[in-house]
Amino acid sequence: MDFKKYLLMGAAVLSLSFFAACSDDDEVVTDPDNQEQGNGNQDGETPLNDPSLWENTNRLTWPANSIVELDTHYTVPEGKSLVIEPGVQIIVSTAGAGVNGTPIEFTVNGNLYCEGTADNPILFSIPEDERTEGNALKGMWGGIMGGTTCAEMLIDHTIIEYTGGQVIEDSPAAQTEAYTAGDDAYPQITTNNVNGKYVITNSILRYGWSDGIYLMGGQAIVANNIFAGNGYDGAEAVNMKAGVVADVAGNLMYSPNTNGLKLSSSGQGGNRGQALIQAYNNTIVNAGWRRDGEKGGCVYVEKNALVHVYNNLMVNCKFRAKTPSYTDPDNPEEGYDDNSVIDYNYYASGSQRSEIVWEEESGVAYAWEGYNLDDEDYNTGVVDAHSIIATETDSKDPLFVNYDLNGVSLTNYIYNNAWDFHVQAGSPVLEGAYDGNDTAMAPHFGTDGLTVDGKTYTSPAPQAYYGAYATAQ
Repeated sequence: MDFKKYLLMGAAVLSLSFFAACSDDDEVVTDPDNQEQGNGNQDGETPLNDPSLWENTNRLTWPANSIVELDTHYTVPEGKSLVIEPGVQIIVSTAGAGVNGTPIEFTVNGNLYCEGTADNPILFSIPEDERTEGNALKGMWGGIMGGTTCAEMLIDHTIIEYTGGQVIEDSPAAQTEAYTAGDDAYPQITTNNVNGKYVITNSILRYGWSDGIYLMGGQAIVANNIFAGNGYDGAEAVNMKAGVVADVAGNLMYSPNTNGLKLSSSGQGGNRGQALIQAYNNTIVNAGWRRDGEKGGCVYVEKNALVHVYNNLMVNCKFRAKTPSYTDPDNPEEGYDDNSVIDYNYYASGSQRSEIVWEEESGVAYAWEGYNLDDEDYNTGVVDAHSIIATETDSKDPLFVNYDLNGVSLTNYIYNNAWDFHVQAGSPVLEGAYDGNDTAMAPHFGTDGLTVDGKTYTSPAPQAYYGAYATAQ
């Protein structure tokens, strides 16, 4: 994927007229004349987001390059499917819904299929004049909320940004008890069905108060995405809980507030089984420095999650992989599953000092300092036993094509489109990684894959180098 072109997608998009009456078995489709009529609500036509359109169909399509403006909550009903075609822009009002200005939630109780392309991605955002650096972490709307009946979700070549609105009593997620009013903020994407199937790939999830994705259940492939600026005073790029079976591979995670990967089996019990997660060939940059206090800063594995975390490239992160309560193995309330493997990772460090230092806690001011800390959550000799770890005098520079290892502030969270995290020929990350021969380390969905909307998606094969990208093509 051409990430630079993808990130620089222009705001100008053609909009298409749309109206159809159909039987229960028909799909609502675009007007074949492709007349330009904005949101489909001019001249008496029904807007694309009008709930009445679901009355006569089980499958609704928002046509390519249309603009859908949301000024209230939107719901894909249980048992029904919404298809969003390339180039569609979903523009969410930051005024919120109702008299309380409740952050607008995009609820998926049925199925959601976002079918963008590299040249024409889908956009979930706010009005263009509000897409500012000052609003990046303010939480301007509620994000995509997959409910307990959301069976399938495809997020492909889709940009989701400026989410993280606070959950209040009027929020749909509070009404369903998925989140707690006054305590939670919306991630960009949430799932909450242990039987669901979710594919999130080739997408950009950036700038939000809360997590990039928060998976409380389901089978998932999370691959080849860019996460940037996730979390204001906590939160992660990828946060997974009990009931999840997932592969997380080939992702770039830039400046998550706390961890790139928080892998937990929290909530295990009943129909929510142990979290089973394979995380490999990801690049995590600047993790952990912006948090209010300290709790991880890279990879955090807790509460008996069974994980295999390998061949990842950590760049200027605050800490190494942490496994709290590893001395209490196989305890779903506290411990670390001894069958997990967190090893063969690469930790690179620049020479810059963080602007935020918690002297009363770790006192860590440099990435190399955090990597070599005597930390109670480092399972020394087991976790990262074969990993490559930078020191003060040896940065383990990955030799990126275009990223200043020593110059970018550790607390920066605005992604620069000019950066290129491929590595130069001769980079040390191209050698010494795990070869992927052990069956236990294999992706969950690398062979049979996940079938979503009749199409089968497979997880990327593990690569014998560190990080998401090898040399530039």
